[in-house]
Amino acid sequence: MASETSPDESLFDSPEFVTRLTRVAQLWHYVLVSRVLVYFACAFFPGLPGFFDRPSQWLVLGLGIGCDLVLTVIGQLSRSPHRGLPERIGLWCTTVMGLIALGTMLTSVAMFVNGGGMGGGPYVDAFSAIRVGTVLVAASAVAIARPAFFTFAGATALGGAIGKASVPFALAAMIFLLLLIVMVREDVRHQNRTRRAKRKAASEQQRALNLVRDFERAGRGWFWETDRHGQLVYISQTVAAKLGRSASSLIGKPFTDIIRKRIGNDESEERTLGFSLSSRTPFKELTVQAAVQGEERWWSISGHPISNELGNFQGFRGSGTDLTEKKKSEREINQLARYDVLTGLANRLHITDLLERALRNHIGQPQPCALLLMDLDRFKAVNDTLGHPVGDQLLQQVAARLTQIIGDKGQVGRLGGDEFQIVLPQITQPDKLANIANSIILSLAKPFAIEGEQVRVGSSIGISVSEGAGVPSSALVRNADLALYAAKDAGRGVYRFYADAMHDQASERKAIEDALRDALAKDELRLVYQPIVDVASERVSGFEALIRWQRGNAEMISPSKFIPIAEESNLIVPIGEWIIRSACDAIVKLGPDYRVAVNVSPRQFANEKLPATIMGAVSAAGIRPEQLELEITEGIFLDESPENLEMFQRLKRTGVRLALDDFGTGYSALGYLKKAPFDKIKIDQSFVRGAADPSSMNAAIISSIVGLAAALKMETTAEGVETHDDLELIRGLGCSHVQGYIYGKPMALTDALDLIRSGGGRVSAEGYKSAREPRRLTFRTIHVESGGYRYEAIIRNVSTRGALIEGLWNVPEGTSFRLEFGPDLIVDAQARWSEQNRVGVQFAQAVEIAALIGNVAPAPVRARIDRAA
Repeated sequence: MASETSPDESLFDSPEFVTRLTRVAQLWHYVLVSRVLVYFACAFFPGLPGFFDRPSQWLVLGLGIGCDLVLTVIGQLSRSPHRGLPERIGLWCTTVMGLIALGTMLTSVAMFVNGGGMGGGPYVDAFSAIRVGTVLVAASAVAIARPAFFTFAGATALGGAIGKASVPFALAAMIFLLLLIVMVREDVRHQNRTRRAKRKAASEQQRALNLVRDFERAGRGWFWETDRHGQLVYISQTVAAKLGRSASSLIGKPFTDIIRKRIGNDESEERTLGFSLSSRTPFKELTVQAAVQGEERWWSISGHPISNELGNFQGFRGSGTDLTEKKKSEREINQLARYDVLTGLANRLHITDLLERALRNHIGQPQPCALLLMDLDRFKAVNDTLGHPVGDQLLQQVAARLTQIIGDKGQVGRLGGDEFQIVLPQITQPDKLANIANSIILSLAKPFAIEGEQVRVGSSIGISVSEGAGVPSSALVRNADLALYAAKDAGRGVYRFYADAMHDQASERKAIEDALRDALAKDELRLVYQPIVDVASERVSGFEALIRWQRGNAEMISPSKFIPIAEESNLIVPIGEWIIRSACDAIVKLGPDYRVAVNVSPRQFANEKLPATIMGAVSAAGIRPEQLELEITEGIFLDESPENLEMFQRLKRTGVRLALDDFGTGYSALGYLKKAPFDKIKIDQSFVRGAADPSSMNAAIISSIVGLAAALKMETTAEGVETHDDLELIRGLGCSHVQGYIYGKPMALTDALDLIRSGGGRVSAEGYKSAREPRRLTFRTIHVESGGYRYEAIIRNVSTRGALIEGLWNVPEGTSFRLEFGPDLIVDAQARWSEQNRVGVQFAQAVEIAALIGNVAPAPVRARIDRAA
């Protein structure tokens, strides 16, 4: 136990002991009075004669009273409110304790002197009572500080033993003094342990209090406490300041007064708080809104009930933290998660959720809804020419216009890029949807002012409608997408409603794509070859390889169907490689005097492996590179990039020939012809067909192209030549090569080999003299008047400018007729040719076919060209 006492510790270092000892000194004047009373009793009681004759009694008692007087003065001086603890606290405590011990011992010696001289007089009991009372008064005073009491007790016992001068009394006093010393030692140890425990508890309590205060001041949290009635008995000053009040003004107020009542669907945590407070159960991290005026502030509060020693409920005590910033962060995160950063519109996730909710009411029943899917036309050109920052500003202005048009009728969302989705609940009427779509198209067609520039774009819209039949959102989106695809096919800048046929077409496209992936492996693709003829010599100079696809035993699939699908799915790259290899193999069989041309799509052209593929195919076939000709469309020019020029140069270095296909129908950058090393220009068939018509401008266009090619030392090939009139025109304009049905349709390789072997490579033109307009087959009896005669004939087919008539024999060319289709349907015509009983007639003016066949009065129409029947 002794080891528990630190050698540096002193009883006089305890502020509590010094305070108690000071209080003893302040009360010591009562002890002084009692001992003075003893002095006068001994001096003047009649039963104690000769008191002053015994110095050992009166002098000793007087010295003890003197010590008491000094101690009384010290005690009274300490009562001054301006006096603190003495500077030399140890000396002061030693002096007080010494005065107590010395005064008590001297007084005890005097009081316990053998009093046998009293002889049992009447004042003995009174004197005993005074003596005992003096001891009790002093004991009561020193009881305030136990070390002082022990000192008093020891001094009393020692003084009594001296005063009595009795061996038995002395022995008894010594025994009690020893017991007192042991008790004092044990008490001192106890006091030390208690003092250390209190000091440690006080230190820990102070540390905890400081931590709590620092925690509150830092704003990381706050504390509160209520009584059993739910009224605040403590609340942190920091949270009171946030409420705009002082902590003292909140004391006594209900705890719920600092929480704002919320209205709506977000009351579950408030109900939990109310239940916990009323049922006296703990709660943890409940989110509540603070009752702060003019500010949105959120708290997370926790609390637990407190009870006294008897287990009686005393109230709640808890803590709280500020969640305002966390709430703001969550709101910002939710904003980022559900709204587009650039435009502020609902993003793909949120607009999908809104569509789901629009298709179902609060009880899950289907309800009508329309969906508009829109994207911008020519938006990529804005990004490419003006930059992405301008494109971003354009999207923001588009979003603003869309939001203004839709208003509260629906919700606008941005799917990404230039695609927008518009959800219109409860609107399914086609006329209303058409008005909304038309308003959007007209609004977005107006120019946008961005950084001093006027930017113009357009928009295409697809519309799908759910009439409340439980159409899933995914199907509605798919339908709108198909309708948008149809709007783009219709020329853009329009809207289209979804129709079931669109889904059928999409299904067909998907089936074609899936089958096309296996077409090469199943050997379903093949090449056919159309002759390219030198105009001057009418000799075949080469062929164009054209792809065909026949799915198993099914009908032939048109290239116009599967080539675009191959482009979109990127299947054109492996198919194009197969075409190049097959064309090279065909060149081997055709011989060294012939070339084969193959078409190269934009996707193939962008593939950096294309030159290596060509070199590999040429090398494997063992042919000259110039026997392979690559036909490249003008679509390549949409990307006037250094990479394109580099690809042209790389292809040219392989030794193959390059032909510019479909010239005049696309970008037609004439300056690009100087940069790109083309060997040939192919004139598109749209300029060739009908070029012989005197009213057509095509002949002038062809002449310009031929002149341009000649200046650049390039060959020219006219595509789609079908009639002798067009062939003569092309020859006269100086075009070097011709390709078209007049010299042969696309044919199998074996037929191509037969063609060049049969005539030594020479071919002759076969076909109509002039182009014919589309005709409608019919079988109808009419009356024909000519030269004053009336005949009955049968009309076999009819066009807007002529017809084929049977039943008239050997009619001279140029014969005039009046054709009677009905009583009021008479058309003037002229014979253009005659063969046995068949006559081709040309109408004097263009007519409507439906009017002739349907017995409706004919009305003149404008014909694009005047062709022979």
